[in-house]
Amino acid sequence: MPRPRTPLLNRERIVGAALRLVDEEGLAALSTRRLAGELSVSGPSLYNHFATKDELLDAVVDGVIGEVDLSMFGTGAPWPEALRDWARSYRAALAAHPNIVPVLAQGPGRRPNALRLADAVFGCLVEAGWPRGQATRIGALMRYFVTGSALASFAAGFPEDAGLYDAADYPHLGEAHRLAEHRAAVDEGAFETGLEALLDGLVLRFERLGSAPHQGSPTAHQGSPTPHQGSRATNAGRSSGSTGS
Repeated sequence: MPRPRTPLLNRERIVGAALRLVDEEGLAALSTRRLAGELSVSGPSLYNHFATKDELLDAVVDGVIGEVDLSMFGTGAPWPEALRDWARSYRAALAAHPNIVPVLAQGPGRRPNALRLADAVFGCLVEAGWPRGQATRIGALMRYFVTGSALASFAAGFPEDAGLYDAADYPHLGEAHRLAEHRAAVDEGAFETGLEALLDGLVLRFERLGSAPHQGSPTAHQGSPTPHQGSRATNAGRSSGSTGS
């Protein structure tokens, strides 16, 4: 019988193997030699598809970003609702691949999926009536919050040794040794609490934006919306206030 053929080497297969390696052993385990061994190919053959390790890592990161759902944008949903659904999907993708988060947190770079994500979030906010500068800052704020929540587990950071938390030194940490066993509930609860607090605060800010003085008036301040923006912000703020809390 003929020997089974080795699957053809392509970018998708290389990226998949690299992501599995990072998921299982961390970023430090990813090298050309190790990856070639995992794929049963020669090291130089990888360079036919990726010129450098950084280029490969960008593709791996962008593949993870490609798992984030963006379908809530462009549907006419109120912007707080769209941001909430997107943030949850974003965190789920990162939580599935926590070892890749430090690279992902550096920004979109030249990654197509990451740029599509940034475009979708920014577009949603601007179309809702946010001034472009503030929409940019909100997009950055949301990315900081989501990636930060996926970097590590807060609950798992507390050792399960009850004797460590001497009441004389830590009078309020008597139950801290129980946090690790409730890791998922604590970490997910913290994310949801923070997400709702962020959105509640942004809705209030949006409502104030709609009632801010128009540019050109004696009390106008730098960064106030134009009359057109102010009108849009007021209308959108009224329609989204109940959904953003």
